[in-house]
Amino acid sequence: MLRNSEGGFGAITIALHWTLAALILGLMVTGLLMRRIEVEPVLQFSLYQWHKSLGFTALGVAILHTAWWFVERDPRPVSGLGQLERSASRLAHRALITLGLLVPLAGWAVASASTLDIPSFYFNLVIVPHLPLPKSEAAEAFWAFAHAALAYVMLGIVAVHAAAALYHHLVRRDAVLLRMLRSTVGASDGEPVEEGENAVRR
Repeated sequence: MLRNSEGGFGAITIALHWTLAALILGLMVTGLLMRRIEVEPVLQFSLYQWHKSLGFTALGVAILHTAWWFVERDPRPVSGLGQLERSASRLAHRALITLGLLVPLAGWAVASASTLDIPSFYFNLVIVPHLPLPKSEAAEAFWAFAHAALAYVMLGIVAVHAAAALYHHLVRRDAVLLRMLRSTVGASDGEPVEEGENAVRR
């Protein structure tokens, strides 16, 4: 099924989720490598361009993900989740949606505010224009700090999110992780879901 149901997530939600996860992983790897002092300048330039290209892609996917989240309903929560777990899950989900937009936007601002005025080549296909921001070392430093700080906060939430999913899968043995792996998991597979007033509220 393409859309979410009361029993589980649809293929579109799952595809957007894992696409963003893969992009975040790629951004983390390129972001760490390109900052290494011993990296040769030519390779470093390529890593920066790849990082920016992945960032622009992540921004586009995040916009689609956010729009889809606004129009699509959430499945009912898996049976056995306490109120604290549900609230924490909703808070983490909203934080990741917000950071998924803010982190790449802040990165775009870094490139736009840089006095070096280096073009951003999107996978060597097109040049992405800079944002209309003032260029100065102070502005670049501000946006670089914001980008890094938001990125580390996002990675922290992602780590907790992943650990919680593995805990539910390996220890609690419920369908929390399985529902984000295949769209057929739900009430029809024997996994009870909450009904009535216990349904997910945005």
